[in-house]
Amino acid sequence: MSWRQATREEIYRYYDEEFPSYRDELPSFITAKGPKQYALAFREPHPVRKDGVPDKDFIRRDTWQTNTSGERTTATFQEFDDVLEFIRHPARNDPLGRSNFALADPDLLDKLDPCPDAVYYALDHWERPWVLLVDIDAKDIARNRAADTVSEDVDDRDDDALLNAAGILDAAPEGYPYAFEDIERAIEYGFEVRDIFEDDFNAQETMVVYSGQGVHVYLLDTDPAHRYDAKSREVLNDLLQDTYEIPIDPVVTADRRRVARLPYSLHADVCSIVLPIESQTFDVRSATPEVLQS
Repeated sequence: MSWRQATREEIYRYYDEEFPSYRDELPSFITAKGPKQYALAFREPHPVRKDGVPDKDFIRRDTWQTNTSGERTTATFQEFDDVLEFIRHPARNDPLGRSNFALADPDLLDKLDPCPDAVYYALDHWERPWVLLVDIDAKDIARNRAADTVSEDVDDRDDDALLNAAGILDAAPEGYPYAFEDIERAIEYGFEVRDIFEDDFNAQETMVVYSGQGVHVYLLDTDPAHRYDAKSREVLNDLLQDTYEIPIDPVVTADRRRVARLPYSLHADVCSIVLPIESQTFDVRSATPEVLQS
């Protein structure tokens, strides 16, 4: 199995031809007006309209304008098709319009229309009290595995030295800071977390999503009795890390203002769809977009 970065043309093809077919599969909380923001990351920084403002390789756009009290006034996107057009051609469909801080019109530049390497949405949400997500990254699993297996006589114990000494950088997918076995382990951990949600928290609605280089595990119950405030999320972090020894990213769990990769978006660094999955036997090869398999 190979691993590679998607080209610009492949990213355009994916969002033009295949991504719209997943529109009805999107989780119910992914709407034009639900998440408080959508965000895009670019491979290369793109200029904004105002001179002297640094080029942007990551932008966030609010889904609603608000008044001074923070109340919603005007929706940025009326339909999800508006979000899709923003994803397809962000500089031509920037919700900031002709603001000085909007992305510069590519027709006025000797520069290509930017396309997103990654598409995100905000976990903070207008229409539900929370979206609780646990992030498990293959890079963290590989780093821990290297630290456990490499001899203490390795002088330089920075990440690259450890990964190299453990043979991880030479293992498939070569050159990435993890091996395929670390992704498989992340998926196993993801279903362990889902079981903890269902058994220990009596969760009724959960979801495991292959993120391209790990998994995201969602607890989606909206019962106010759960009240997953900041303190509760810290307790959850401690439980997963200390009691169950699962290597999660505690920052993502604790901070509801974070963004997460949009389900069914393309992880362009590895040419994989960010895909909800049902089993820990999930084959990552099945996440390769159909339009890129020819």
